Amino acid sequence: MDEPQIIIQGAREHNLRNVSLSLPRDKLIVITGVSGSGKSSLAFDTIYAEGQRRYIESLSTSARQYVGQLHRPDVDRIEGLSPAIAIQQKATDANPRSTVATVTEIYDYLRVFFARLGAIECCGRPVGRQSASEIVQRILELPPRTRLQILAPLARQRRGEFKDVFDDARKAGFVRVRVNGEVLDLSGSIELDRQRRHDLEIVVDRLVVKPEIASRLADSVELALRHGEGNLIVNVFPADDQAGTGEDIYYSREFACPRCGTSYAEPSPQLFSFNSVQGMCGTCHGLGVRSALDEKLVVPQPELSLNEGAVAPWGKPSTLRLKHLLKGLAGHFGFSLDSPWQDLSAAVHEVILYGSPERIKFTYVSHRGRNHPYFDTYGGLLNYFAQGNGGFKAIDEEHHLNRFIRLVPCPDCGGQRLNPEARKVKVGGLNISDLCALTIDQAAAFFDGIVLRGQQALIGDELVRELRGRLNFLLDVGLHYLTLDRGAPTLSGGEGQRIRLASQIGAGLVGVTYVLDEPSIGLHHRDNKHLLSTLERLRDLGNTVIVVEHDEETMRAADFLVDIGPGPGRLGGEVVAAGTAREVSQHGG
Repeated sequence: MDEPQIIIQGAREHNLRNVSLSLPRDKLIVITGVSGSGKSSLAFDTIYAEGQRRYIESLSTSARQYVGQLHRPDVDRIEGLSPAIAIQQKATDANPRSTVATVTEIYDYLRVFFARLGAIECCGRPVGRQSASEIVQRILELPPRTRLQILAPLARQRRGEFKDVFDDARKAGFVRVRVNGEVLDLSGSIELDRQRRHDLEIVVDRLVVKPEIASRLADSVELALRHGEGNLIVNVFPADDQAGTGEDIYYSREFACPRCGTSYAEPSPQLFSFNSVQGMCGTCHGLGVRSALDEKLVVPQPELSLNEGAVAPWGKPSTLRLKHLLKGLAGHFGFSLDSPWQDLSAAVHEVILYGSPERIKFTYVSHRGRNHPYFDTYGGLLNYFAQGNGGFKAIDEEHHLNRFIRLVPCPDCGGQRLNPEARKVKVGGLNISDLCALTIDQAAAFFDGIVLRGQQALIGDELVRELRGRLNFLLDVGLHYLTLDRGAPTLSGGEGQRIRLASQIGAGLVGVTYVLDEPSIGLHHRDNKHLLSTLERLRDLGNTVIVVEHDEETMRAADFLVDIGPGPGRLGGEVVAAGTAREVSQHGG
C-alpha cells in the first residue's frame, strides 16, 4: 500500500517557480537551501497557509467571522494536507503577566498541585485540617511512656481577667487551667492583670502514652476540640523529662492557626492565580513590580535649585499651576525655592517627590492677579502629572514622565505576585512562587525527588507525572537554564519557538502538520540532539513535521530532505533535489 503524500502542484508564492512536489506524510521533512531561496515561501507561505486556511473554512460561519479572511496561497493544487500549526521564531507573548510557566500550562498544574497537596504555614508551623481520629492516631504514635496533657485553647494573647472563663470551666467539671504556660488549680482564686496579654487553655486530661489509652484519648480529644472551637494543644513530656515544661504540639480541625488564631480558607487553584482577585497581591495587582521614580533621573543636577529646574520633569517653573504649588510647599515646610536641591533636607526631598498627607495652604494667583487661597494635600510628582481631567492631561506628558520611572519589585509581595495567604501554602518548604523562581532543571529535580504516599499519592501522582513530563519536554529542547517565572516578553525568538514546540508535545495532538523555522539556532550540540529527539517524538505521535533548517545534523536526521535553490531571490525558487539525505547528497545539493 502506497504511503500517504502531501501533493503540491504549481506553487508560485513569492519567488517559487511553479514548484510541484510530493512530500511523505507523518514524516520528519527538512527544507533547506541558501538564504532567500524560497524555503519559507514553500513551508510557511504555501503549506502552512493553505493548511490553516482550509481548517478555518471548515468552521461554522459564526466562528469564521472572528478570524477574518485568510490569504489563499498562489498554488494550483495541494492534496493530503492536514490542519497546520506554525512554530516560528517570534516573540512569545507581549503580556507582562505571561511567564514560561503560564505559556506552557505548567502553572495551571502547579496551581492544582498546591491546592490539593500544599500545607498552610503560620507562626512557623503547618496549619492543616485533621479529623479527631487522625489527631488521636498521631498522638498514639508518640513514644511509649510519653507523658502528655490535652489542652483546649480559649484565649491567645488577649487582655483581661477571664473570671467568667474560669467560672465556666469549673461548672463544666474541669479542675485545672494553664495560664501563660503555668498550670493552675481552679479550686483556688486566680488573679490576672487585666492590662496584660494572656494565653489561656483548659487542661482537659493528663495521660501517659500506651495502647490501652486509645478510647479515653479519643473522648478527651473530642472534648478539647469542642471547647477549643476546633483546636487543641498536646503538651508533651518525654519519659525521661521529669521537670521541664514540655513541648506543645498544635492540632486543628479547621484551617486555623492554633497559635495566633488566624483562620484560612481551604486553598483552591484560584488562590494561586496572580490574574485573579482571589490570589493576586493587592499592591501590585499580580504584576510583581511597581513603578517608582528614579531620583537620579528626576534630579540629574542636584546643584540646581527648584527655580532653576532641578526637578527635570518639571523644568523651570513656568505655569501658574506649578508656581503656586511650589510656593505653597516652600511656605508650609520652610525651605527656599532658590536653595540648591542638594542643600534641601531629605524630608523635603521626600515631600516634593512623593507627597505629604498634611493639609497645606496654597494660594492660586489668576492671570488677573486675584488670589484664591485653599487647603489641600499634595500627592507628589506622579500625582501632579495625573491630575488633569481624572488622568494624564496629554499622552505626551505620560510618555514624558515614563522616562523618569523604573520598575522595582513590589514592596509587599517581593516580586512574587501573590497575596500573603497564597504565599503561606508550601510543599517541601517552597511556596508556588519559590518553585517558579527555580530553573527548569532545578524544578525537574524537585519533582523527581517528591515521594507521595497513601491519600496524597491518590491525589497527586497524576499531577506530578504531568509536571515531570512537561518539564522534561522543556529540558529536551535545551531550555534548562530558564526559570519558570521568566517573563514571556523577555524571551528570544528561538526560546519562544522551543517553548511552543515543547507545549505541542505536551498537547499530544495527532494528524497535524507542524511547520518550524530553524529551531536549532543558538543550541549547543548536546541540546541539538535532544531537540532532534523531540522532533522525532512529535512525528511518532502521528504528525507531519516540516522544518526549515540549515543545520547538517538535522538534515541528516530527516526522513525526507528538500533542497530549494539554486540561488537566492530570483535565482532560486526551484526544487534542486528531494529525497532521503543520502539521495540529496548524491545529487550534489
